[in-house]
Amino acid sequence: MTVTRGTDKKVWLDPDPEERGFSRLDAAPFPPFEPGWVWLVGAGPGAPGLLTLLAYHALQTADIVIYDALVNPDVIRWVRPGAQVEFAGKRGGKPSAKQRDISLRLIELAQAGKRVLRLKGGDPLIFGRGAEECETLAAAGVPFRIVPGVSSGAGGLAYAGIPATHRDTNHSVIFLTGHDANGQIPSGVDWRAIATASPVIVMYMAMKNLPGIAERLMTFGRDRADPLAIVSRVSLPDQSVRETTLGEVVCLLREEEPPTPAIIVVGKVANLRQSLNWYVEGLRENSLG
Repeated sequence: MTVTRGTDKKVWLDPDPEERGFSRLDAAPFPPFEPGWVWLVGAGPGAPGLLTLLAYHALQTADIVIYDALVNPDVIRWVRPGAQVEFAGKRGGKPSAKQRDISLRLIELAQAGKRVLRLKGGDPLIFGRGAEECETLAAAGVPFRIVPGVSSGAGGLAYAGIPATHRDTNHSVIFLTGHDANGQIPSGVDWRAIATASPVIVMYMAMKNLPGIAERLMTFGRDRADPLAIVSRVSLPDQSVRETTLGEVVCLLREEEPPTPAIIVVGKVANLRQSLNWYVEGLRENSLG
């Protein structure tokens, strides 16, 4: 429950013991989602249950939601009744909205006095275009808030029983994107340095260029016997995992084409899946995660 004190500041007290579940949040003092603002929100790696409370609040408050291709459609079901929903997804090799058009649309709607929710898969600032969109909003004088989300390469890997770090295997981890703005292997990456800089490498959006990336890593000293796992559709009921090695991944890809989106992890943490694989059939029946 909330009370108002002399300064008109709301203070959240212990919830009414008669209230249950999400009803306890009805009077919670969430930050106001004001007209004319854009909230850039991470929807998490897939399972709707991995949304943050601020993300849920934004879905319940927004006038219009502009969402990406990587956002689980089940998340969109939680948009408040009467809100407008627009798809603005970008997927490699497929017809997509231009980034500048998306940014201009956000500005247009905010300047029209709408509460605009820009919903992006995973975390909006990790290998996404969230920062670019915020720069455009800032230049136009549009106020915005960033709501982080669970990233597939950090928290999402837990659904495959693969920790990003473990004190017996690694004290560092490298996150990298598998393609540049043109869909090619990033030329700005120092592959010689990356190859041996950390015991664990986590790659986003790397399926298309994985053979070339694996070759570069091995050329610059990465052990071809290093474990490698490809985790497809992280945290969803149809999640699947392919386990191989850095040297054998090309052979695997010749035999099958793992579903995308997928996250790829190289390093000994991938072996921990043998004992930490908890997301099994019985648990997958719950679509919330």
